[in-house]
Amino acid sequence: MDFLTLPGGPGVMIAIVSIAALAGLVKGMVGFAMPMILISGLGSVMAPELALAGLIVPTVATNGWQALRQGPAAAWNSVKKFKVFLLAGLLLLLASAQLVRILPQGVMLLLIGVPIALFALSSLRGRPLRLPPRPGPRVEAMIGAVAGFFGGISGVWGPPTVAMLTAQGTEKTEQIRIQGVIYGLGAVALFGAHVASGVLNRDTLPLSLLLTVPAVLGMWAGLRVHDRIEQRAFRKLTLAVLLLAGLNLIRRGILTL
Repeated sequence: MDFLTLPGGPGVMIAIVSIAALAGLVKGMVGFAMPMILISGLGSVMAPELALAGLIVPTVATNGWQALRQGPAAAWNSVKKFKVFLLAGLLLLLASAQLVRILPQGVMLLLIGVPIALFALSSLRGRPLRLPPRPGPRVEAMIGAVAGFFGGISGVWGPPTVAMLTAQGTEKTEQIRIQGVIYGLGAVALFGAHVASGVLNRDTLPLSLLLTVPAVLGMWAGLRVHDRIEQRAFRKLTLAVLLLAGLNLIRRGILTL
């Protein structure tokens, strides 16, 4: 793919690199939100299908880093602890990935934007999603299925995951690690699913590889900020960004229908 032939030329290149760096920065600070920022930001300057292809490799790379910060043993313990969630999410992710080429663009944008906006707005108003303190296997499987469905069509599966971990009162360091494990395994599955669906191919893979560089650099900067500044303020900032991203997706979805 010749990126300079994209509509807008070098200006679009600068925009997508900046979006990837911002997504990495936010992820480094709060542990999630990269796919949501990427799918919204990239989707503003290119087709949703191409935006989805672009976020796949950066998501794999950054979540691998996040999951393994405390070592492989800790990551493996997280896999065992959330195996039901992961299995249900994987099955729905693989199934829903095949819908990308079938769903109209407007419907796809609304399916992504509405949950993001509702999640962010509810959290900013002090009304986060409520789940049982200790979800059983059935509830965990249901949440994993919802996360996997949206992950397959958009690369976005953060809100259901964050809601589940928050409801369980997961300790901060463990929550960040578990998010990395869950999102990382989901991202690997997403990679394979969209190789099969044709979304990620020899024409779109270079874009995804290119965006990995600013995303990783942004995450490095975000981790440094996270270690020095109180996290709650950054979480609120992230939710505000997500709300704007979700509203932008809804706007574009309505205009596309």
